[in-house]
Amino acid sequence: MKPTIFVHTNEKQIVGAIVSKYSFERFAADPSAFEVKLIETTKYDWMKDYEGRLYLRDGLQRKWLNEDLQSFTVLRFAPPELMNYQGRSLVVDPDVFCISNINELLERDMKGKALMARHRHGTKESVWASSVMLLDNPKLTHWHVARNFEEMFEFKRDYMKWITLLLEPQDSIGELEAVWNDFDTLTPATRMIHNTKRQTQPWKSGLPVDFRAPESKTALTPKNIYHRVRRMLFGEYGMMGTYKPHPDPRQERLFFGLLRECFDKGLVTEAMIRHEMKHNHVRHDALDLVRRTPTLDERPLFAA
Repeated sequence: MKPTIFVHTNEKQIVGAIVSKYSFERFAADPSAFEVKLIETTKYDWMKDYEGRLYLRDGLQRKWLNEDLQSFTVLRFAPPELMNYQGRSLVVDPDVFCISNINELLERDMKGKALMARHRHGTKESVWASSVMLLDNPKLTHWHVARNFEEMFEFKRDYMKWITLLLEPQDSIGELEAVWNDFDTLTPATRMIHNTKRQTQPWKSGLPVDFRAPESKTALTPKNIYHRVRRMLFGEYGMMGTYKPHPDPRQERLFFGLLRECFDKGLVTEAMIRHEMKHNHVRHDALDLVRRTPTLDERPLFAA
């Protein structure tokens, strides 16, 4: 069985997901050695049944919103089931872009670990970034995404503990080097760049913010109080401002260089981008940027 790379996404991040999928195939030494597939929230009808219901997140009860920018995150636990708990898979967020040969990672000796991920910067060592995970599917037969999702609404499973892999046996997790999930850092050493800072994602600049502000169980902090009052007065995304330009022009050029190549290969169309612009999923000058951004062959990110 070929290893499979899964990019999980919702409608708001579909353009990023398509670019992400293309990036793995573009830089691979042997693209025929693996498959790349999208996992889309629109294909999981059972998620709709939970709209507006309370679930457990970092010790607090929050309302589940399928329209939220990151509603796709729970589906990063779907690949073992999708592969019938066979073979190996890699799952990534739709804002992760490969700029190196992924065959090297897919063939990695996992040393008996069930999965591999990188540590979260600035947190305890036991907290992991599940946004990029290399998975040995036969060792993850306890992952049942629909059942585990339901447990959040029964207040038996905390979303934050689930998403940071604190519910996994810690000795079953191997550590990935940071370059395989490089948080907002793009250097010649980077293997996969992850635009983790949602407010500066390069394809969103100028759009109204449509992601939910984080809150913690420390309910009386000024930050928590502010966001509760803000939501009550102005709605979930009210007074959240707009997406800002990315501070690193090279990361913007990487995304639009890859998107330009997707256009050239017919993987995306002008009609699709206009549709995404209309729905505020992609910045309104996206087509202009595509037209004037050179491909990565025409102008490499890191010139010799």
